[in-house]
Amino acid sequence: MCKWTETSLIIFKMEAPREKEHLLSLKVMRLPKSSFITTTPVLFEPRDLAGGSIIKDVCPNLGLDDGMQHFSVGQLLMLPQDFGSIYLGETFSSYVSVHNDSQHVVKDILLKTDLQTSSQRLTLSGAGTPAHLELKQAECIDEVIHHEVKELGTHILVCAVFYNTQAGESMYFRKFFKFQVLKPLDVKTKFYNAESNEVYLEAQIQNITQSPLVMEKVLLEPTAEYKVKELNTIETNGVSNSESTFGNFTYLNPLDTRQYLYCLKAKPLPGTDKPAVIKGVSNIGKLDIVWKTSMGERGRLQTSQLQRMAPGYGDVKLNVTSIPDSITIEKPFQIKCRITSCCERTMDLKLVLNNTENGLMWLGVSGRQLGKLGPGSSMDVELTLLATIPGLQSISGLRLTDTYLKRTYEHDDVAQIFVYSEQVGA
Repeated sequence: MCKWTETSLIIFKMEAPREKEHLLSLKVMRLPKSSFITTTPVLFEPRDLAGGSIIKDVCPNLGLDDGMQHFSVGQLLMLPQDFGSIYLGETFSSYVSVHNDSQHVVKDILLKTDLQTSSQRLTLSGAGTPAHLELKQAECIDEVIHHEVKELGTHILVCAVFYNTQAGESMYFRKFFKFQVLKPLDVKTKFYNAESNEVYLEAQIQNITQSPLVMEKVLLEPTAEYKVKELNTIETNGVSNSESTFGNFTYLNPLDTRQYLYCLKAKPLPGTDKPAVIKGVSNIGKLDIVWKTSMGERGRLQTSQLQRMAPGYGDVKLNVTSIPDSITIEKPFQIKCRITSCCERTMDLKLVLNNTENGLMWLGVSGRQLGKLGPGSSMDVELTLLATIPGLQSISGLRLTDTYLKRTYEHDDVAQIFVYSEQVGA
């Protein structure tokens, strides 16, 4: 236990009368975990005359294990020598003691502790609890309080003591203890939008404390509009197992950074297998991070809602759902496209295929009617092409016309495909 440094607060500038001496005293101590004692290894050569005495006499006094004389961490625990650091997400524990220093009996003692933050005041103990009937000489009232820290910045622990003297006089005093709550992790996120309606989230987590942290859990809790797949485990034959991509070492050293990857996809519309169209800014979920310190103290941090700006596709979105990896020159091949309405009105679409000079030619009827497409709906279209030039070719020349508004939507470079000759393929 380490004794707290009391913070004196100046409330009035004018000189106040001297306070009456109280019969009770208040002590507050923080309850952090102990740590292993660290030593400076005593090195020697086997031929030294003092080698045997060092092993027998010095090493046991330093708390070193047999066979680990060159290791700087011993087997003994050491109580903290200072207040230490408090980080966001950890559990703050404190020992509060009220002691009767007088020779009189004190009655109706009530101890109340509050925690004042920058935004609120929380009652930790004393609310609704009955008062202690009496406290004799040299007796004390002890309490241990716990609180999960959820705010950064300055915190003030306010301890108030109420009691009555033997003469029936009501007495009251308060003490303030100020401490800072620091940020343990630096979390950065990046979004990557794929053409297959999938969104990839990269979370970069950096340890900005002064000691290693054991990362116990890093999960993404999606909102109701999305479903998530974690990409931080190794897959065998398409099946994910419990083996982490980071190996068996789950600790994160100070200032080290680790990347976590997640794949999100919009849930399908009710009664269909087609994903919903999400436009503008949308909430995708929260990151839930749980860690432990080197002595087993648990911490938990949950981010606010992560927001993603959906890419703008205009009124109509077209993406390729199926395409070969490579094709042979001068042989027809098929691709499948999905046309999705991103507007709030019904459209009557017509498909026009324009041949370009990029080595790919459309096969089929140009200008055919696709039919009506309602708001948020989609339709699948299968198209045929023929390659005339080898190499990496880009598919372009798709035109969709809304016959209601006479508006044409151009779609070029929707996909790429590799074309090779028969001699190379053989």
